[in-house]
Amino acid sequence: MRFKGLDLNLLQALDVLLEERHVSRAAERLNVSQPAMSGVLTRLRQYFNDPLLTQHGKRMVPTPHALSLGPRLKSLLGDIDSLVAQLSHFDPATSERVFKVIASDYFVVLAMPHIARLISEKAPGISVDFANPSERSVEQFQQGEIDLLITPEYMTRHDQAVEHLYDEEQVVLGCGSNPVLADGMITEDDFFNSGHVIVEIGRVRRNSYVETFMSQLDRKRHVAMRVSSFMAAPELVSGTPLLTVTHKSLARLYAERLNLRMAELPFELPAMRQMISCHEARVDDPGVQWFKSEIFKGVGEMQGVHPA
Repeated sequence: MRFKGLDLNLLQALDVLLEERHVSRAAERLNVSQPAMSGVLTRLRQYFNDPLLTQHGKRMVPTPHALSLGPRLKSLLGDIDSLVAQLSHFDPATSERVFKVIASDYFVVLAMPHIARLISEKAPGISVDFANPSERSVEQFQQGEIDLLITPEYMTRHDQAVEHLYDEEQVVLGCGSNPVLADGMITEDDFFNSGHVIVEIGRVRRNSYVETFMSQLDRKRHVAMRVSSFMAAPELVSGTPLLTVTHKSLARLYAERLNLRMAELPFELPAMRQMISCHEARVDDPGVQWFKSEIFKGVGEMQGVHPA
């Protein structure tokens, strides 16, 4: 199919080329030969009257025009994907659709076993592709690359259509033999005088919900270790005098596995409001709406109550 002289199939190829910045890797992703991919790039260059990608050593660098095309191209492809999905009938029992979701490793480990069981019973052919939150999460979401975004409320934007998924309390977690947790409680002095394992998200270390709150307190504690995974923090406090502040449901899971002990925080920290968002172009997508409803059901099982 052509539009104003351009083979629309080339748009997907251009998107992959701009992501990979490498002809051979782009060819591999699209399951075509390297010469065929080079031919595609030549046709794109002719149409846009721009080199698009220029060779610098072993790397290919996008031109300014290509960089300007990138975000609009992703948005366009996302809209087309959504249009096709909306026009087609969605039957969970026969669908082989892939749903793309951004969610933390904590959510995947605790909620997805419940969600996976529900889905496997009703839709054995679908797949779920998870990615951890990063600096690009909102950008990927807005460009239509992601079906659903599951994040704390503080990470959402005012222009996103969000729904409240559930609330999660935060607790202190430490080794079962740690004396500051001996009676299942901890004083404020013991908390701030202890070494801590903290979780920071993304390559540029964006603060997690807990660290965003802690940064506003007058008192500071010693940060002994920084990790990018919520699942790693409980492992690191096991057998050490270190503490970590984590989700209560995650603390319960690891307390049983690693002989850890949890305690309420010695100061007030509001419960984390976990939100779920879908792109506005997917609001009427029956597949996304079905999948979102299964997430709500799975979260209800995880919490032992009906989610909000």
